[in-house]
Amino acid sequence: MTEPIIWKKNQKGEFLIYLLDQRYLPGRKIYRLCRNYLQVADCIKKMVVRGAPALGVTTAFAIAQAVNRLPFTVYRSPSKEDFFEYLNKVGKTLVSTRPTAVNISWAVNKINKVVQEFKSFRHGGSASGMTSVQELKEIVKEEAEKIYEENKKMDRKIALNGAKLFSKNTNVLTHCNTGPLATAGYGTALGVIFAAYRQGKIKKVYVDETRPYLQGARLTVWELVQARVPCVLICDNMAGYLMQEGEINAVIVGADRIAANGDSANKIGTYSVAVLAKEHRIPFYIAAPGSSIDLSLSSGEKIKIEERNPDEVRYVQGKLVSLKNVAVCNPAFDVTPAKYITAIITEKGVICPPYFKNLKIKTQKSKLHLKI
Repeated sequence: MTEPIIWKKNQKGEFLIYLLDQRYLPGRKIYRLCRNYLQVADCIKKMVVRGAPALGVTTAFAIAQAVNRLPFTVYRSPSKEDFFEYLNKVGKTLVSTRPTAVNISWAVNKINKVVQEFKSFRHGGSASGMTSVQELKEIVKEEAEKIYEENKKMDRKIALNGAKLFSKNTNVLTHCNTGPLATAGYGTALGVIFAAYRQGKIKKVYVDETRPYLQGARLTVWELVQARVPCVLICDNMAGYLMQEGEINAVIVGADRIAANGDSANKIGTYSVAVLAKEHRIPFYIAAPGSSIDLSLSSGEKIKIEERNPDEVRYVQGKLVSLKNVAVCNPAFDVTPAKYITAIITEKGVICPPYFKNLKIKTQKSKLHLKI
């Protein structure tokens, strides 16, 4: 399996982050070395790394890397006040990179919460009875590594939970990329497909190309072929035709943010597929970790949608396909209303409507959600 995120320590004691540049896949495999959180933030903005769970893992590692370098970036001998001020600065910078993906904020808040719990922790602390800056750094590093390991475990649970929903000889459609490249683990929606295929339930996977960034054509197809899962690439505007012809039996996608009522933000074009699925009485599933559930938002109307560079639409793989100065609308995501979603698959199980009630019960009992 190709690792989208590599976290390692060099001989000088510095933590380095290598991010697989997904803009060049499947043609070339290039890793970007990030020595500080600003380089990581730039990589997130430029889609070097992408996918909600992978963004959460990358964020956690970036924070750990940043605080480890604190003496060299702020003061020679920083105080705990310096530490918390810097931690807050790093977190705000990373959160600003991709406003729709809640996993970035989730990772920032999760680390902040753990650090605050240890801020005046006396048991096992320093001689003064207080946690030292060095101990705080170690706490952040351990939490980041824990987030990474837990992410991989969650993916496996999502896959097994979701596979139960499929019957034999299912032709499934997926949109965008939700495999290991997007999660740093097994995958969410694509992980479910992998598991169901190994159980003899999936016959064929239809893959939307996913314009304008072509995550489906470039990444999902690549991962399916590597896993030897039969797949067919289609243009985004072909899904309705295939549903009409009876070629698609189910749809499964990921989510970058799920509101308390079940409304789900995912890659642009997801909403169109959901409406088509509803019209053709085809089940439409969301597969996502609990970290993508945001109970602080009552509905999808409150989810901020990221607007990206117009040139992503004007150009395809560096080639101009339209007029250079034509006006462009390029939202990176859309929101699928809960009424179109058959079920939401998480590591804690399959959540069915009514989502406003069941999401709250599931997340509060299992402590999936950290309110932002």
